Amino acid sequence: MSTNSQRRIDVAGFAIALLLLALAGLVWWDMSKLQILSPYDLGPKVMPIVVSIGLVLLAIGNGISALRGDLPERESLDWKPIVLIFSGLAILITFIALGWGFMIGTAILFAATSTAFGRRAFLVDLLIGAGLAVLVYLLLGKLLTLSLPAGPIEKLF
Repeated sequence: MSTNSQRRIDVAGFAIALLLLALAGLVWWDMSKLQILSPYDLGPKVMPIVVSIGLVLLAIGNGISALRGDLPERESLDWKPIVLIFSGLAILITFIALGWGFMIGTAILFAATSTAFGRRAFLVDLLIGAGLAVLVYLLLGKLLTLSLPAGPIEKLF
């Protein structure tokens, strides 16, 4: 076999596979600590099990591809979308922590994420995000009667 046909192990890809495996273990461990008993066969422990199994499968696939050197070549990193999304998430967390509710923060997160994906209609996306936030609040807060962080807009409903 010539050296040109041999592929190198993708160390970063293998590290990602190990991180996925560790995350699967963390989700499984956290699920095992739940003390919730369900009168039905399917309870709140089912979804973490599904997520853990999915993460293990992703880790195995990524690890095999990394060992074979089959992972695609990575593109250069553009920090702007990452900063936009994490900033929107930080704003959402801050708004919830300060008691300003989640609707305004969710609208900002939606607009920041759509901007990160290349859309340039920030005000329109802010309105779309606000509409989705109202819909989520009505579905979760009113229909399912879940307790959501209430801010000034949520108190109107």
